[in-house]
Amino acid sequence: MMTDIKLKNPIDALQSAREVLTAECQDLRSSLYKDLVLNALKCRRDELDILDLKVINRTLAEFRHAARIFKPYRHVRKISIFGSARTSPDSPSFQQAVEFGRLAVEAGFMVITGAAEGIMRAGIEGAGAENSFGVRILLPFEKESNQAIQDDPKLLNFKYFFTRKLFFVMEADAVALFPGGFGTHDEGFEVLTLLQTGKAPLMPVVLMETPDDNYWEAWDRFIREQCVSRKMISPQDLSFYKIVKSPEEGRQWIEHYYSTYNSMRQVGSSLGIRLQKDLTDKDIQTLNDEFGDILESGEIHRASPLACEADEPDLLSKPRISFNYNHKSAGRLNELVLAINRLGEKG
Repeated sequence: MMTDIKLKNPIDALQSAREVLTAECQDLRSSLYKDLVLNALKCRRDELDILDLKVINRTLAEFRHAARIFKPYRHVRKISIFGSARTSPDSPSFQQAVEFGRLAVEAGFMVITGAAEGIMRAGIEGAGAENSFGVRILLPFEKESNQAIQDDPKLLNFKYFFTRKLFFVMEADAVALFPGGFGTHDEGFEVLTLLQTGKAPLMPVVLMETPDDNYWEAWDRFIREQCVSRKMISPQDLSFYKIVKSPEEGRQWIEHYYSTYNSMRQVGSSLGIRLQKDLTDKDIQTLNDEFGDILESGEIHRASPLACEADEPDLLSKPRISFNYNHKSAGRLNELVLAINRLGEKG
C-alpha cells in the first residue's frame, strides 16, 4: 500500500495513477482507489460541462480534506450543534449553548458547529477550540469564522452546503438544536429525514430551549397537529427528538441514549446491535414481545461478532443482540433503542 504519495509534479501523479490502475485490487481499499481514478477519467470521456467539472472537483477536494481532518478523532463521540448565528452573547440561549458545550466535553464528547457567530461561537467557547470542529460555509457576508476557532487546524471551509451538511451528520453521534432561522430548521429537518429514512445511524437529537421559552414546543405542536394528524409522518417518528429545558437535561438525555445501547451494524439480512452491557434473558424476551412488528423473520437473540466487524476492533468485546430487521420503520427501531436503555437502567 502506498503510504507516502507526493504529487508535486505530473510525473509523480502519473506514477501514482499507474500504481493504482495496475494494482490487482485484492482488497477493498485498492479497488476503491481504482474506481476513483477511473471515474475522474470518465469525466473527460463524457465531455461534461465546465460547471459540472468544477462542482465534481471542488466536492472531491472538500470531502478529502475534511475526512483527513476528522480521521484522527473518529474514536471520540461528537455532538453537532445548530442554532442561529444572530443570537447575541447576552441572550439566555447563548449562555445555555456555552454551558452545553462545556458539559458535552465533560461527558467525553467533542462538538461540531458551523464556526460562525451566535450559537456556533457559544458552543465552541464552552467546549474549547481543542475539543471543537468548525464546519464553515463560505458566504459573501461572512468573511471570517468566529474568534473562538479562527486559527485552529480543525476549522474547515466549505463552498457547498451539501458537503458541509454531510460531515455534520456523518461525524456526529448526537445533535443539539438551539432556536434559529431557516438554516437551523434546514439542518434539523435534514437530520430527522436521514434518521427517518434509515440513511443515517440512529442518534439522539435534543431541541434546546430556555425554561421560559416555547420555541421548540410551538414547532412540536405544528409537527403533531399537521404532520402526524395528516399521516405525513408516523407517531413513532416523534421518538427521534426530545425537547429539553437546560444544558444538564440535554447532556443527560444524550448520555442516557448511549447508557446501554452502543451502536448498530447491518450485515446482510442481520442487524447487529452492540451494547454497553448485557441484557438479561427476560429483557430480550420483553423486546421480542414488544417489537415483533419490526422483525422480518425469527426473533431477537444474543449474537457474537461477525468476521466483517474486525475492522472495528474496539467493539469486538461488546455484548450484542441481532435480528432480521424488516426496514419498515426507523421510528420503531429508535423506540427499540430507547427500550433497550430503559431495560438496561433497571438491570
